[in-house]
Amino acid sequence: MKPIHEQRIAICNDHAGYELKTKVVAYLQSQQVSTIHDFGCFSSDSCDYPDFAHPMATAVENGDFDFGISICGSGNGISMAVNKHKGIRAGLCWNAEIVALTRQHNDANVLSLPARFISEKEAFEMVDIFFTTDFEGGRHQTRVDKI
Repeated sequence: MKPIHEQRIAICNDHAGYELKTKVVAYLQSQQVSTIHDFGCFSSDSCDYPDFAHPMATAVENGDFDFGISICGSGNGISMAVNKHKGIRAGLCWNAEIVALTRQHNDANVLSLPARFISEKEAFEMVDIFFTTDFEGGRHQTRVDKI
């Protein structure tokens, strides 16, 4: 896996995820991530998460970005939207162990975060783990291939 500063990261959110998204983007910038593209939304005004999830997922699916991050209130809706894309494996994560496993066992390429249920500190820890944990392959590869 490339070091985090060399990775191309796409991010999207809805209104409930806006505040956490701005903090995660600032955190990624502090880690010298070379490419971060924010697909929106760009305020806490009510919006429809699929409008932002689908363009972000398409960009990751097409290889324009190495990974994505999707954020909404529960993490569920936006995760469901991005997972509609054939090349996306989004893992809804709420703690460090789940993040590690979603990368190690599921080769997740999108980290979905539940903004209303995690702290800023937890989000940063999960981002670090997601972007530094390799897929184990082996017995997990067969399962991922069936997705």
